[in-house]
Amino acid sequence: MKNRSWLLIALLATSAAHAQLYRWVGPDGKVTYSDTPPPSTARGVETKNVPSGPSTSGLPYELAQAVKANPVVLYTGTKCSPCEEGRTMLKTRGIPYTEKTVASNDDIAKLKQISGDQQLPVLTVGARKQKGFESNAWDAMLNEAGYPQSNRLPPNYVNPPPEAAAPKAKAASAPQAPAAAERPSSDALPDTPPPAGNAPPGFRF
Repeated sequence: MKNRSWLLIALLATSAAHAQLYRWVGPDGKVTYSDTPPPSTARGVETKNVPSGPSTSGLPYELAQAVKANPVVLYTGTKCSPCEEGRTMLKTRGIPYTEKTVASNDDIAKLKQISGDQQLPVLTVGARKQKGFESNAWDAMLNEAGYPQSNRLPPNYVNPPPEAAAPKAKAASAPQAPAAAERPSSDALPDTPPPAGNAPPGFRF
């Protein structure tokens, strides 16, 4: 069943950028799923690539190839005028991108790993990166990465919702057994149990 879960997740990854997902068991026996590497005390560590970032489904060929080869990520903060200018520019040019918000201390630490300081916004285009909003510099990076210079997005295209730069790992709580009187009979049990913990919806690890 575990292998089937990984396989289903991998199949969904065919039309999106990829991120690493970790599954491990902590010293207390709790199962955790996260895109952050597990601590050294973790056991039963497993990793898989899962979908992350804009989908390339329905995009023109040139744009889809650019997204796959050089995904665009925008790091933003609240009450940040340059961040809003950056969003507007990317949307006007028709660039599929993932937005990472910086709010917590963990987010700030992640931002420092990416850019070296706390300046916002930060734009990454594949391996390239630019601190602060500079339209000419951003345009140059996008051009070098093969992105069309005019908007070719389908009218109904929607970027994925913003997410924290350093998402919190969530531990799976131990399930409680139902009372004897409430337990269903073996005949009523489904063939496949529901997923436990915070595994991606519809999948089991």
